[in-house]
Amino acid sequence: MNLRLHGDTIAPPGMLEFAVNVWPHRRPALLQAALTKALADSDRYPDEAAAREAIAVRHRRNADEVLLTNGACEAFWLLAQAYRPRLAVVVHPSFTEPEVALRIHRTEVRQVFRESEHWHLDSADVPDKADYVVLGNPDNPTGALEPRKTSTALARPARLLVVDESFIDFVPSVDASLAGDSDVPGLIVVRSLTKLWSLAGIRAGYLLAAADTVDRLTAHRQPGSVNALACAALAICAADNDTPRCVAADVAAARAKLAEGLRTLPGVRVWPSAANFLLLRVPDGPRVIEALRERHNIAVRPAASFPGLDENHIRIAVRTHDDNGLLVRAFSEVLR
Repeated sequence: MNLRLHGDTIAPPGMLEFAVNVWPHRRPALLQAALTKALADSDRYPDEAAAREAIAVRHRRNADEVLLTNGACEAFWLLAQAYRPRLAVVVHPSFTEPEVALRIHRTEVRQVFRESEHWHLDSADVPDKADYVVLGNPDNPTGALEPRKTSTALARPARLLVVDESFIDFVPSVDASLAGDSDVPGLIVVRSLTKLWSLAGIRAGYLLAAADTVDRLTAHRQPGSVNALACAALAICAADNDTPRCVAADVAAARAKLAEGLRTLPGVRVWPSAANFLLLRVPDGPRVIEALRERHNIAVRPAASFPGLDENHIRIAVRTHDDNGLLVRAFSEVLR
């Protein structure tokens, strides 16, 4: 199983892209202006202070509990390097890069699986002796959103609980996030601007954790790993509550209509999702994926590289209503 297969490697330029979970929308004017200014000022080294303070204010945390990262992935690699857990648990199916980072650093990793009917986790399945647990919420690729009590039940005084909230901005409820929960022992929340803000190339992410955890991770981070454009984007986006609210509503409407159309197709199973993508199961997945590429120039994400899924599982990003309509019609044709 190739744990390093990601959606951005699936489709060459020119294809209609449903393999990458980046919402296609116009950036807010203030964000675009901030990026333009940061580029003009890029003869100077990045200054992280404004972004850290803005993120701290957003989540009602202290600035020393915020660490900017070069996308969410850097957070997972820093954690694996700085802590070298004895026994790590990664809840699957899920984003695979946290497990890759742990295995590269010779950590014993145990995979714990969500039940496959609704993709929810039984926290009792996580062994007590695990000193490091990774949970995606909402989960990628299933779209499942665990209730707070399930996530916090995994916390232990001698354990790091890493919750990947890269897609949480698509969830309207402010209570869904653990980002402001500074009282949960060992909690580390990882966030990203890639998905909702359409900033995949900027590599802007951050984590929230106890100050001593941030200090330890900072000691392992190379200088200047977060560039000036990412710092500017993080500062602006942290202060913008309107854009996530509007985008989340747009995504929810597009997702509902797309799911409705796909559920009418023969042999297709569509799971509910809290994020900007849907997980499907189709008959003869490899043939369907290839037919979408060859006949319709459409790229979707084969999901067999996610532990717990197989070749008949496909993840598709939610795009505009027009693009989603094209996808449903293409599926209808190749499933005949």
